[in-house]
Amino acid sequence: MGAETVLPFPYTQGSFQTSRDELIPLLSPEMYAACEQSGFLFDYLQYVPINEFGMPHYYAKPPRSLTNSTTRNFIYPIKEGLFVHIYPDVAGARDHYIAIEPTVVTNIDHLMPQVEARLVAWAEEIGRIEDKEEKKRLLIELIDQICATSVPKPSSAKVKVARLQVTARELEAVRYLVIREKIGLGVLQPLLLDPYIEDISCSGVGHIFVEHKIFKSVETSIVFPTHNDVDEFAVWLGEWVKSPVTVRNPLVDAVLPDGSRINIVYGREISKRGSNFTIRKFSGTPTSLLELVEFGSLNYMMAAYMSLVLEANMNVFVVGATASGKTTLLNALTAFIKPDAKIVTIEDTPEVVVPHENWVQETTRMTSGEKKGSDVGMFELLRAALRQRPDMIIVGEIRSVEAVVAFQAMQTGHGVMSTFHASSVEKLIQRLTGEPINIPKTYIDNLNLAVIQAAVRLADGRSARRVLSVNEIIGYDPVSQSFSFLESFRWNPTTDTFDFPGYMNSYLLEQVIAIKRGIAPHRRKEIYDEVKRRAQIFEKLHKDKKVTDFHDFFKILAEARRQKLI
Repeated sequence: MGAETVLPFPYTQGSFQTSRDELIPLLSPEMYAACEQSGFLFDYLQYVPINEFGMPHYYAKPPRSLTNSTTRNFIYPIKEGLFVHIYPDVAGARDHYIAIEPTVVTNIDHLMPQVEARLVAWAEEIGRIEDKEEKKRLLIELIDQICATSVPKPSSAKVKVARLQVTARELEAVRYLVIREKIGLGVLQPLLLDPYIEDISCSGVGHIFVEHKIFKSVETSIVFPTHNDVDEFAVWLGEWVKSPVTVRNPLVDAVLPDGSRINIVYGREISKRGSNFTIRKFSGTPTSLLELVEFGSLNYMMAAYMSLVLEANMNVFVVGATASGKTTLLNALTAFIKPDAKIVTIEDTPEVVVPHENWVQETTRMTSGEKKGSDVGMFELLRAALRQRPDMIIVGEIRSVEAVVAFQAMQTGHGVMSTFHASSVEKLIQRLTGEPINIPKTYIDNLNLAVIQAAVRLADGRSARRVLSVNEIIGYDPVSQSFSFLESFRWNPTTDTFDFPGYMNSYLLEQVIAIKRGIAPHRRKEIYDEVKRRAQIFEKLHKDKKVTDFHDFFKILAEARRQKLI
C-alpha cells in the first residue's frame, strides 16, 4: 500500500558492513541470545555501520534513564518476536526508530506477487474466518504449501501446484508479511506492538513519527513517497477499522481492537499536506502511582494525601492541556478508591482502566446513515449511571452539558472523578460556570480537589510531565462573587521538587477527612501524621519491596485495608 522502509544508513542488499566472524565477538551475551533466537536480527546487525556509532546496546526492558543519553544507539525487543533499533541522527535533530522485522533486510518483492496470486484461490475461505488465531494458522499452512525450502515438505494437497523455491529466511519473511498484511495493521503493526509508543502520527507525504515514552519524538523508517500512497493507505485504514473514508466523508474517528484511538483525514481538499492520520495508543496496564513518583510527576506525600482524599470518596478533577498526562494520572489514582467500591466509567473512547472487580464500563455511541438518531451520549450515560448506585463515577473527559449531571451526582453523594481541559483552577472555574456548561456558582464547592497536570520543560532542558498543583476547592462567596481555594501542593520548577503549603493548613484534611475518620476536633492535626505515615509506607513498598506494577500496588493496598493497616 505504498509505504516503504527507508533505513537511515547506506544499505545495499547483500553488501554487509560487518562480516559474521567480525560481528559475533562484538555481541553482548544478551544480544547474542536474541540473535540466536531471531536470525533476522543478526542479519540486520551486519548492515548497521558499527564503525560510526559502535555496537547498539541491548536492553530487554529499556529504563527511563535512557532519556538522558547523549547518543542513543539501543535495541530492545517488542511483542511477537520483533525488535526496535533507536538509531542516532547525525544532524542531532530527531533520532530514528527502526522496526526490525523479518522483512527489514530480506527482500521478498519478487516473491510476494506470486504468493498473493496463489492465495487468491483461498480468498473466500480466508475471508470467512473471524478468529484471528484460526486465520493465522490457515495462512501459515497455505504459505508452507506454496513455498518450499531446499527440503520440500510433504503436501497435504491444499495447494496442488509447483512450490516456489525459497530460502529459510525468505520463508520466514513471507510468513511474517502475509500475516502482517492480512491480519495486522500493515506497516503500522510493529508500532502497535511496541508498549513504549504513545502516539503514531503521519502528517502526509514522508516519514511516520512516533511519540516514545522514553525517547520522545522520533522519526520512523516508514515512509510514504507520494500523496497517492498516503491516500491509498488512508482508504485501506478506514476499511480496516470499518469506518470508510471518502471524499464525502473525509473525517473518521474510530477505535482499534486494542482500544487505541485513530483519527483519519482524507484528501487534499481539507488538508493542504494531503491525507493524514494519528493513532493514540491504548496503554494496556496503566502506569501506577509509584511509577509516576519514580518519573518525578509527584512525590510520596502527594500520593499519601490523595489516597486519603479518594478513600473518603471525594470528588476529583485532573485538569490540564492535551497530552499533559491527565488520563495517565486519573488511571493511577483509581488504585486509592476502596477495593469494595462499585465504579462506573463513562467515556467516548475506552481509556480509563480500574483495578476493581465491581466495574461497569460504558461508552458513548455515535451513529450515522440510516441509524443516525440512535446516538447515546455522555449526558444519557451519566443519567443512567445515577440509577446504578455506584460509589464512584469516572467520566473520561467532561466537555459540555454532561458536567451538569456530574455536579448533580456530587450533590447526591456519589463520588465523581474526571479529566478536564483547562490550564489552572481559575480557568477551570471560568469554563464550568460559563457557556455552554453553566454550572451554578454555588455548586462549584461540590468539587473537592482540582489536580493541575502539565507537560513542562525542566531546568536541564528535558521535557517531562508534572503535577503543577493540588488545589482544594473551598467555596463561593456570593457577596464578593469570588471563589476560594487552597493550594495544598505546588511544584517548584527551580529545584524540580514539590512544596506542601497545605501542611498544617489543609481544609480537606482537617475539616472533612479528619472528621470522617472519627478524629476529635481538638486532635485534628493528627491527620498530618497519617499522611506522613502513608508516604513512608509507599516509599518502602517502592524502594525496598520494588513494587511498581499497577495491579500489584492495588492488591497490596486492598490487603492493607483488610488488615486495617491503613
